[in-house]
Amino acid sequence: MNDIRKIERVCVYCGSSTGDDPIYAHAAEALGAALAREGMDLVFGGGSCGLMGAVARATLAQGGKVTGIIPSFLDEREIALSSVTELEVVPDMHTRKRLMFEKSDAFVALPGGIGTLEELTEQLTWIQLGRHSKPLVIADIGGFWKPLLSLFAHMHNAGFIRPGYEVRYLVAERIEDVIPMLRATRVAKSEGDEAAIEKHF
Repeated sequence: MNDIRKIERVCVYCGSSTGDDPIYAHAAEALGAALAREGMDLVFGGGSCGLMGAVARATLAQGGKVTGIIPSFLDEREIALSSVTELEVVPDMHTRKRLMFEKSDAFVALPGGIGTLEELTEQLTWIQLGRHSKPLVIADIGGFWKPLLSLFAHMHNAGFIRPGYEVRYLVAERIEDVIPMLRATRVAKSEGDEAAIEKHF
């Protein structure tokens, strides 16, 4: 059907550190390789460090295409991965997030820190408010996101997530479930998605 968006480019939010448990890096590498095998391009934060570097290198190693978007002030701290297919150095975080949204058909959140949490919750807010309908998968590797998922349930039970404003997302406890979840998602095209998000900035 021509009114259904095909998922061709996936934005992955993840940490610029690897974390203390090796399963996080293994999950990032497995996801990057799976994206390439499925013919899905990777869009990510552009850094060479941590899980960001792991997912990007794994995608490239399998012949996949990778677009990195990094603010100039973070280029030295996160050290942009120069081997990506396309690297965009932008002036600020707002531009980075806008371009990551515009260039992606779906989102995956791997473990990460405050920046990853901020990117994830911003997308969840936009989905909740009907600003776009692109799918989002929370990769709950090793139960990393369970405290956040419990907080969402608490917000709902306390009356802060009201009927009609439910937060829509998918949860994958195994990294190998992420791509099948995205493949199974049918997302209606919306000509207003990019315009609606543009007004946010």
